[in-house]
Amino acid sequence: MTDHAEAGGRMLRGSCFCRAVGYVVADEFGYALNCHCASCRRTTGSAFKPFAGIERDKLRIVDGADKIMIFGEESGHNAHCRLCGSLLYSLVREGAFVHIAMGTLVDPPSIRPTAHIFVGSKAPWFTITDDLPQYAEHVVAASSGDAG
Repeated sequence: MTDHAEAGGRMLRGSCFCRAVGYVVADEFGYALNCHCASCRRTTGSAFKPFAGIERDKLRIVDGADKIMIFGEESGHNAHCRLCGSLLYSLVREGAFVHIAMGTLVDPPSIRPTAHIFVGSKAPWFTITDDLPQYAEHVVAASSGDAG
């Protein structure tokens, strides 16, 4: 594992599958969750999307910014690599936060998902087997406002 420092804090590297797009993000996530909503399942092609939330200005694209494909609006969208299709992050909360797709992190973050959300619409073929709390819809984090 390699630590990257920027402005005194630990920075994590991340990239898409084909490595055309690279980013760094501060290891200062406010929350991390496993989302089982239909949109997250469809955009990842998986049973759920593990994501970590952080202020937008703590993410910096360092390679391949011209290779990012935006799906959605200016204040809320999913950002994918236009070459390999990997979901890198979602812009949420009126554009103030990003939800980093944790599977794209190269360096391990200090945070781990703390709950499953939108389990009321989870894939019927998937069984949650851990002991994390489960919420039928969204969960509101006490310290950081709403998570999505």
